[in-house]
Amino acid sequence: MDTEASRFKGGEEGEKALTQEAGEGGEEGADADTCLLSFVVESNYAGWRLDRYLCQKLRRLSRQRVQALIRQQLGPSLKPSSPVKPGMRLEFRRTLPKEPSVPGPEALQSVFEDEDLLVLNKPAGLPVHPTARYFHHTLVGQLAKRYPSPPHPAHRLDRETSGLLLCTKNLEAGRHMARAFAASEVYKEYLAIAEGHPPQNHFSIEAPIAEGSPSIRIAVRVVGKGGGPEGGKAATTRVEVLQRFEREGDPFCLLKCIPLTGRQHQIRVHLQHQGYPLVGDKIYGPDEMYFDRFSKHCLEPEAWLRLRLPRHALHASLLRFIHPRSLESLCFELPLAEDLRGFLGAL
Repeated sequence: MDTEASRFKGGEEGEKALTQEAGEGGEEGADADTCLLSFVVESNYAGWRLDRYLCQKLRRLSRQRVQALIRQQLGPSLKPSSPVKPGMRLEFRRTLPKEPSVPGPEALQSVFEDEDLLVLNKPAGLPVHPTARYFHHTLVGQLAKRYPSPPHPAHRLDRETSGLLLCTKNLEAGRHMARAFAASEVYKEYLAIAEGHPPQNHFSIEAPIAEGSPSIRIAVRVVGKGGGPEGGKAATTRVEVLQRFEREGDPFCLLKCIPLTGRQHQIRVHLQHQGYPLVGDKIYGPDEMYFDRFSKHCLEPEAWLRLRLPRHALHASLLRFIHPRSLESLCFELPLAEDLRGFLGAL
């Protein structure tokens, strides 16, 4: 897979350009770290434009900045419009400022492990993959220190989402689980604390989802059906109300959410669309500009009071799938994370 024909590196000259394009400043100080950023194209991205693929991986960079990055570090071998192929490795040199702190390796707990799979309990606040803000301080980075051949996450959880995450330990298991996720053969349940009191105990949310929003580039939005620029990808979430309660006179609920499709931020944007935003959600909560001010470390105290929690209240609680080697049906379940139990326990 990692052949000379499929490997593209950015040289030292492009390092400063990448840093500037990421909006991180070009000066190296005491807190800076120079490192190699590497992506291996997954099979589900086959045929994507290179710039679109990198926008998916570097969500804080605009399409324009990503295109400049490609020209400066990957040209002339590749262009923004070049199609990517599974197994293609893309490598860039970049200078990183001091990263935000995240939960340490001791917080990353193993739920199950064998020769093919690793199931983890991911703590809230730990990014899964490197981003524009995080490189070493990620789940992938922690696994690289723990394993000679690091397991690879088979799906994604948002940085603030806690709970069950499946990783694969070899190529065959990775291919099997990629097919299973693509075919919706992996069953997932999430627990969520949301604002409001839904009148029904059970309901479904069917609303197409498209990438990007007018204010936050990494956000998604619910759009109408159709094939035009406003047409999104079909998405369905089943919801069960487990508990209704009040805090300081405001209505809240504990929900079980079952995504039947696997779109980015699906549960969060679907609940917002239905009128029940997640507690603590800085993008799909009371004001999506909370996220911008949070990213700039200037979110006002009044906003934190309105959010009620320092992270969004979503927990991956159940994961069920067929083992790639034994073909045994496996099911893993985790109770609600401690900080979210504390929100309920404070009633």
